[in-house]
Amino acid sequence: MVLKTGGNVSRHLPKSLQFQCFTRQTVSPSQQMNRSNGSARKRPPPTPKESWPNKQQATTPTTPVIDDEFLDEDVFLDETLLPEDEESLILRDIEQRQDFASRLAKWARPPLSSGYVSQCQSIMFQQLDIDYVIGDSNRELLPLSSGSAAIIRIFGVTREGHSVCCKVHGFEPYFYISCPQGMGPDDISHFHQILEGRMREANRNSKVPQFVRHIEMVQKRSIMYYQQQKSQPFLKIVVALPTMVASCRGILDRGIQLDGLGMKSFMTYESNVLFALRFMIDCNIVGGNWIEVPVGKYRKTAKTLSYCQLEFDCLYSDIISHHPEGEFSKMAPFRILSFDIECAGRKGHFPEPTHDPVIQVANLVTLQGEKQPFIRNVMTLKSCAPIVGVDVMSFETERDVLLAWRDFIREVDPDVMIGYNICKFDLPYLIERSQTLGIAEFPILGRIRNSRVRVKDTTFSSRQLGTRESKEVTVEGRVQFDLLQVMQRDYKLSSYSLNSVSAHFLSEQKEDVHHSIISDLQNGNAETRRRLAVYCLKDAYLPQRLLDKLMFIFNYVEMARVTGVPISFLLSRGQSIKVLSQLLRKAKQKNLVIPNVKQAGSEQGTYEGATVLEARAGFYEKPIATLDFASLYPSIMMAYNLCYSTLVTPEDARKLNLPPECVNKTPSGETFVKSNLQKGILPEILEELLAARKRAKADLKEAKDPLEKAVLDGRQLALKISANSVYGFTGATVGQLPCIEISSSVTSYGRQMIEHTKKLVEDKFTTVGGYEHNAEVIYGDTDSVMVQFGVPTVEAAMKLGREAADYISGTFIKPIKLEFEKVYYPYLLISKKRYAGLYWTNPEKFDKMDTKGIETVRRDNCLLVKNLVTECLHKLLVDRDIPGAVQYVKSTISDLLMNRMDLSLLVITKGLTKTGDDYEVKAAHVELAERMRKRDAATAPNVGDRVPYVIIKAAKGAKAYERSEDPIYVLENNIPIDTHYYLENQISKPLLRIFEPILKNASKELLSGDHTRSISISTPSNSGIMKFAKRQLSCIGCKALISNGTLCSHCKGREAELYCKTVSQVQELEVLFGRLWTQCQECQGSLHQDVLCTSRDCPIFYRRKKAQKDMAEAKLQLDRWNF
Repeated sequence: MVLKTGGNVSRHLPKSLQFQCFTRQTVSPSQQMNRSNGSARKRPPPTPKESWPNKQQATTPTTPVIDDEFLDEDVFLDETLLPEDEESLILRDIEQRQDFASRLAKWARPPLSSGYVSQCQSIMFQQLDIDYVIGDSNRELLPLSSGSAAIIRIFGVTREGHSVCCKVHGFEPYFYISCPQGMGPDDISHFHQILEGRMREANRNSKVPQFVRHIEMVQKRSIMYYQQQKSQPFLKIVVALPTMVASCRGILDRGIQLDGLGMKSFMTYESNVLFALRFMIDCNIVGGNWIEVPVGKYRKTAKTLSYCQLEFDCLYSDIISHHPEGEFSKMAPFRILSFDIECAGRKGHFPEPTHDPVIQVANLVTLQGEKQPFIRNVMTLKSCAPIVGVDVMSFETERDVLLAWRDFIREVDPDVMIGYNICKFDLPYLIERSQTLGIAEFPILGRIRNSRVRVKDTTFSSRQLGTRESKEVTVEGRVQFDLLQVMQRDYKLSSYSLNSVSAHFLSEQKEDVHHSIISDLQNGNAETRRRLAVYCLKDAYLPQRLLDKLMFIFNYVEMARVTGVPISFLLSRGQSIKVLSQLLRKAKQKNLVIPNVKQAGSEQGTYEGATVLEARAGFYEKPIATLDFASLYPSIMMAYNLCYSTLVTPEDARKLNLPPECVNKTPSGETFVKSNLQKGILPEILEELLAARKRAKADLKEAKDPLEKAVLDGRQLALKISANSVYGFTGATVGQLPCIEISSSVTSYGRQMIEHTKKLVEDKFTTVGGYEHNAEVIYGDTDSVMVQFGVPTVEAAMKLGREAADYISGTFIKPIKLEFEKVYYPYLLISKKRYAGLYWTNPEKFDKMDTKGIETVRRDNCLLVKNLVTECLHKLLVDRDIPGAVQYVKSTISDLLMNRMDLSLLVITKGLTKTGDDYEVKAAHVELAERMRKRDAATAPNVGDRVPYVIIKAAKGAKAYERSEDPIYVLENNIPIDTHYYLENQISKPLLRIFEPILKNASKELLSGDHTRSISISTPSNSGIMKFAKRQLSCIGCKALISNGTLCSHCKGREAELYCKTVSQVQELEVLFGRLWTQCQECQGSLHQDVLCTSRDCPIFYRRKKAQKDMAEAKLQLDRWNF
């Protein structure tokens, strides 16, 4: 094995990767490994059925469908550990690697202080992850316990940076059922025996000595519906293991035979609460908060099972949970590892872990709160030239590379592992590759000794994101933060490639090395592998930059604190778990229980949504004031006390005969009691969230420390999102506690308020009322109205907007409030949810150009559309130049039809998500991929790639999918572009949407006329009939055909002029190509190496290729002069 660390050699790298230097060191070499040829770059690995079980192939249960995000899965500790004989082989191999391990020691965590070692100080740590395993009961802490039990494991970091594994004992899973009428305390033991017997029948293979631990009668009240009685008897059923909750619930749902009552089925309460969440709620723990275990309340584990520095056992009742305020709102210095792998594959194939080696792994480790990584290294297969400021560690075999990375993970002990697509590609690939190589010890990447990483297929579904297939990777004790999944969940972008996302948020791009080039770099020499290492490092560096720039750690930790769920839940589960957590916490305080409602899907019906007032389309050259409701839906729920616990059923309304002054009758016909009779749980939650947000925003204004500001900003954002998601929780028909009565009431009140606001504005602000103009509401959306007061200045519109907001707010019940927010001037209103305007919050200068629903960037639009629409809006709104905008459109259309348009502006890009045979309808990019595969399988796009294409001229009547072509192929062969396709299918609709409110006859003026009558079509070089054409010489001056020479007889007299023109043309193209080449070199981080980037999403790539081709053709013309 050879280990190399980069020497102090001057190498060119992006500034972001120019770090401090290290000295060169070597150790003895190990045996050589045959080189693999071919290569590839990040593709999803194949998913053999025996390795990755497909969730979609599971049979549908006949019992009520329960979302598996609310089901526990018991993991038995002994099942995750390696056999003893296998463990001994691993230990022997580890001993042989002691030399390498000693070199990793410089990156270890700080040593424990004497207080921790002697157990004479309390242990306080910030928890990052909570899970549980099934193990033997701790007889030392619980002398009377026996058999298997659920052991909670809390992983975290102390203020000093020590890693912690806290094992919590004594907490048992439970749920509730309504106590049958006539059942007294004496009957409970008999009921216990019957239920225990049924459980034993259902779990015959289980060795658990007692399934139902105990049953007790408690006084509770259901959260559903208004009830005058304060409480009623419930049975609290405590079971041995978390998975037994679901088993017991099924038995009770189906019914059991009771003496005197016959066959009786029971509704269960809180039987869908995940065990870890149940523990957190009962112990008042929220995600990412600080936990303290006092001196004398914990015991150091006799036989440690984790790699954590502090591993101890304690009782759940001895844990102190600190509310995340003040000192306890700060972050621990946890370690964040950003990594990326490169794989070498075979030509024309995905990288497959069963065949293709891992050739490089790049790592950057940063302490939370620090700006620069303190570890920067890359592990390479075969030698690699040094890189400034980076530890370059080279190995002779792939096995050594993988084991070195495993040892690195163990020594550095990261708390959070980040990267781009690591859950779907990098981690599963590494695990399966290690299985192929027979490296049994590699998958031990978590904090539990000898416990392997677990990978399983998952499907995530939501209304906003649709259905996405992914993989769930469990690395025990470490949080996996996949930036790709987070981006897809939190942002709506035209492309989610790392290059595109980095360009959008960081204004940085990376060199995109095609997979067909990677194999050549790997199989070259130390310098070419250095080139690949720089590329790999950039792929590890950009996710860390995105994490810092978008403050994901702060935002997600604060969201976990606000909603009370573990941080991992935010990454792997939907929105409903966050609201359910808050609801359970508040219900516990109020002695309420939440029923487990059978999911009815769409059977519950639908309800009318929000109001959108009819848009009066037009181009408004007078200021438009915008009035917005502050937190409209939460405000409605608070104002009208809308909650599960305040809802009165029609039957109860007749029975209770409540006085009218004590109830709210909603516009949708539902009845809720007012807060003076009973305060709702949801309004209380919302009041606390919004009050906490107000405090966080006030603290944010006073804060000076950047880290404190980041925490407070993340908190106020989390509080806002949480408040707005409560309404959605009640309206989710396939949810945990849907209530259409609440959600329909909220939207009906919202519609009423928008209409009420419109009427008041147009009734008050009139010439009759003493104002200069009659106000007009030109548009209203879910929670805002746009008003034209008729005044000529932004300042006057702002003044009237504030007056209107204050006047109308006085007519609503508190806390509903209408606020003046901004002025649009000028304002282009196209239709419902489509508008653009200059956004003013200060009368002196506009803030920005704001657009909504105008497709300036879409995956199925070429760059020409974005550029054209953006420039038109700038001329219309900023320059106030309508004739200039019209002229710009005409000149652009003329350039398009005359073939003067840069090809990069016409490229359309779409993702190839499956093979051609799997598509039901033929698509342009799919058909092109198949044609490219027939031309050259090695360079053809594969599943997971984005396929760029342009539409070319073809036979009349040919479909669009038959006319798609590779842009590079089009450039090389002078294939003519179908410019009419781009005019009719790409730019005409966006243009008409913008100009129809402005021009009377927009279509005629823009899309027909002199500028559309001249068309130029390029002549293909080697396609169609041109394959059979014979090339002839033409005069350089007038293009007349000649038999030989350079010029015809008519142009001989202009020889000097034409020669100078040819030279000038070559020089101009050389300058253009040189400029583009240098731009690409700067992007890749080196001005001394060839450009290898083949990013088909980058317009510079196509411009460079076109300039290169034009320059070559111009030089051929120059060579004809033969001087």
